[in-house]
Amino acid sequence: MSHSMNRPQEPRDARSWTPVHGQPYRPVPYRPERIPAEESLARAAELRERMGRRRTVRQFAGDPVPEQVVKDAIACAATAPSGAHQQPWTFVLVKDPQVRRRIRAAAEGEERVSYAGRLGEEWLAALRPLGTDEVKPHLTDAPQLIVVFQQRYRLGADGSRRKHYYVDESVGIAVGMLLSALHLSGLAALVHTPSPMRFLQEVLGRPANEKAFAVIPVGYPAAECEVPDLTRKRLNQVIVEI
Repeated sequence: MSHSMNRPQEPRDARSWTPVHGQPYRPVPYRPERIPAEESLARAAELRERMGRRRTVRQFAGDPVPEQVVKDAIACAATAPSGAHQQPWTFVLVKDPQVRRRIRAAAEGEERVSYAGRLGEEWLAALRPLGTDEVKPHLTDAPQLIVVFQQRYRLGADGSRRKHYYVDESVGIAVGMLLSALHLSGLAALVHTPSPMRFLQEVLGRPANEKAFAVIPVGYPAAECEVPDLTRKRLNQVIVEI
């Protein structure tokens, strides 16, 4: 059976999204399948084990990745909950090597200033165990970049503005779901946040209502890939049961 035959179908409700600001509440039935507890436990254990192997990667192979895998991961991210269901995100998929070189040049320019003192010694000390510096080869080595923008407000066709709510929280959740989807699909990623990031809006020609949130290189780890020797907090260090 070909992979194309296994492609997910369009959702049963394939309507295009349109703004619903001010419209009345119209509930519809929601009846998800309830899986048996034993199967739920097995799924959760497998997911925990697989996600436990996720690492941030800064050394990428130049091998191409299946574009549909990345698009499906973005589609998963776009199912994230958002304030007032305004879905205040844009995912710019950058494949053009020339554009990626422009992004790297601009990012490294900002990073040189940051590492030369703008970050401050306390922040630099926090970064030291990660082995990072102002050189960012992952921005050109990875075959694709996903630049995530947050929409601070919606622009109407007539130029009017409609404020979005809980934008940082909404986009942050979507990025977390994106990283999970990429990892579970066999790809590696990195969340890169050069500061300031205004250059991304200019390089990618994004409108005034969008603000860059993160740059996410996507690909396969390089054959010689190394990651910092880090330990995650144990469950009993992050959970409080009451």
